[in-house]
Amino acid sequence: MTKSRSKARRAETLREALEGDIATGRYPAGTRLDEVTLATRFNVSRTPIREALIELSVSGLVEIRPRRGAFVREIGIPRLIEMFEVMAELEAMCGRLAARRISSKELASLQAAHEACNLACEDGDPDAYYHANQTFHEAIYKASHNGFLADQARTLQNRLKVYRRLQLRVRNRVEMSLAEHQKIVDAIARGDAEAAGDLLRQHVLIQGERFNDFVASVASHQEEAEAEQPLRSAAG
Repeated sequence: MTKSRSKARRAETLREALEGDIATGRYPAGTRLDEVTLATRFNVSRTPIREALIELSVSGLVEIRPRRGAFVREIGIPRLIEMFEVMAELEAMCGRLAARRISSKELASLQAAHEACNLACEDGDPDAYYHANQTFHEAIYKASHNGFLADQARTLQNRLKVYRRLQLRVRNRVEMSLAEHQKIVDAIARGDAEAAGDLLRQHVLIQGERFNDFVASVASHQEEAEAEQPLRSAAG
């Protein structure tokens, strides 16, 4: 691995760790993310910390204020639901276009991504499934052959990725997600644009029992983080 790739991977690892900490409440909304403190915690220099914070600001989880530093943004549940609603429509549009425009090579890539999701599910590894799931959705964006739409979908996906990751920790959600993927792949493969769009919309939307499960999951992670906070403070 080259030095530049190693640095990029280190920043990505730090970003993912901070994403999880923000989602689970270790760093509540409004918290200042001090570079020196974080560098000490992760045993790295301030440079990869700064790079990770910049990436988080691009995704909307962190706000960088001139001369003041980086702060965790507040995204309430109502706002999250609105964002998921828009994400569902963007994904549905990508799915409809992909069913009409996908090439044989792109279909093979989508099927390979689905198989990677299947392997992660069999291994019981939600984190591996999360990364394979990102590749799966990216394959659909590319197959839409609409660059502007794909860019909009990626932008919103980046803002929601930490919460989509939490979704996968809800009991049985990975298995359900995999079954939904299979139906989506089948619809796209047979060129059924309407079915592909509808399936992707339902796949992304948080509603009914899934909404309740999602809210409970977020609350549970936040409670765990709050319970650990005095221990971390004492250790510090």
